[in-house]
Amino acid sequence: MRNVIVGEFLTLDGVMQAPGGPDEDAEGGFEHGGWQMPYIDEVFEESVSEGIATSDAFLLGRKTYEIFAAYWPTATNDGEFADLMNDIDKYVASRTLEEVEWENSTLLEGDAAEAVAELKRQPGGDLRVFGSGEFVQTLMEHDLVDEYQLMIHPLILGSGKRLFRQGDERIDLELLDTKTTGTGVVILRYRVDR
Repeated sequence: MRNVIVGEFLTLDGVMQAPGGPDEDAEGGFEHGGWQMPYIDEVFEESVSEGIATSDAFLLGRKTYEIFAAYWPTATNDGEFADLMNDIDKYVASRTLEEVEWENSTLLEGDAAEAVAELKRQPGGDLRVFGSGEFVQTLMEHDLVDEYQLMIHPLILGSGKRLFRQGDERIDLELLDTKTTGTGVVILRYRVDR
């Protein structure tokens, strides 16, 4: 059985919204887009690359898919990392997209939770989720997440979309690994303790 690993960039107060750029997601009046960029260093990049290299496929929500698909196919200055991003299989959950064009992308048909449960039953390696906040909520609600890789940045924003939201069910976790980058990002890997 394949594992679903949720990899998220978070602030210390749990905000996951728009880490990569100022225009990434301004929903709700969010004005802090791009907050993650000053914290990227070699340890951080290695950790992200390792996670992708050990995965068979990505699971992406529509918004994250559209952000990635607009950037990675033409990212000529990112070399091997761009190749990893473009070559990996990508499964996209969306209620509005009718097709996906980024190479190696497949639109999940029917109920997203049922489609992911079926993917988990198939042979193969890990299924990794990046971003995809609303989709992750669906995966958590249906107990489909097996691991969390949380990259906690030394920053408090006070507002924005959060990974773990008020009213969520209790989730017990087992710590698998921890690293600290030179910029103060703490990278934590947890297995869901069922």
